[in-house]
Amino acid sequence: MTQIQIGSTLVYDVRQTTIFLLKIAATSTPHQVIANESLQLDPMVNVEQCQVGLEGNRLHRVVVEPCRLSISYQATADLTPELDQPHDVGETPAAEMPPEVLTYMNPSRYCESDALAKFAFDEFGQLNPGFSRVQAICDWVNHHLSYTPGSTTATTTASDVLTQRTGVCRDYAHLAITLCRGIGIPARYVSGYAVDLQPADYHGFMEAYLGGQWYLFDPTKLASTVGLVRIGVGRDAADVAFSTLTGNATLLEKNVWANAVDGGLPADQNPAVSTA
Repeated sequence: MTQIQIGSTLVYDVRQTTIFLLKIAATSTPHQVIANESLQLDPMVNVEQCQVGLEGNRLHRVVVEPCRLSISYQATADLTPELDQPHDVGETPAAEMPPEVLTYMNPSRYCESDALAKFAFDEFGQLNPGFSRVQAICDWVNHHLSYTPGSTTATTTASDVLTQRTGVCRDYAHLAITLCRGIGIPARYVSGYAVDLQPADYHGFMEAYLGGQWYLFDPTKLASTVGLVRIGVGRDAADVAFSTLTGNATLLEKNVWANAVDGGLPADQNPAVSTA
């Protein structure tokens, strides 16, 4: 088991009544148990916890009057991932995929897999199916993109990223997801915390459905997959934005951390990691 302490603080200048939808709390799965969790807001307001989306992502909804709002979240994540040898993980035929997986083969707001299908097949269609093919896609994305903070916006799509060849973690994930879907591999966006991530922030990575389960990949290669703590999953980043608001508020400060307890992460043997 790997134990990771996670947390974040957000500070907003709220200038009129504003509804916040927060997705900053880590989720629980059979392989990710959350303990010692707290969510504190200053000033204190009523917090409503909801489950939303295809996967029941945790969301906290708050209504805030004009003020300086501080949001503090912290927890401990106990990870017991399934670790497999990459060469043992194959692809799942579409006819055998569970119905809930099929939606992750479709194009979405930021992942236009229909528009990039020919490119995906030309580049990756002839590779051996399985974990190694998804890893090859992630390696290609990592090699051909330049990680450049501020180079993309909230409207940048995978097609834009492929053209301009720059982006940040969400853009790397969007392009890799798009290329996977383009060759018939279900893939989805994951938001979360990442141990030793630099610069420290909420992290965007991905999962591909292979061999009957979801496996983690980080196309940025900025974090080890054994040190990723999931917040939520979706078709793309639009489904799991850390904060969505209706009203008038400006983010003043953001601090995010994830620290492995008791000596750090296990030695990286490049396993296939599943925590879904």
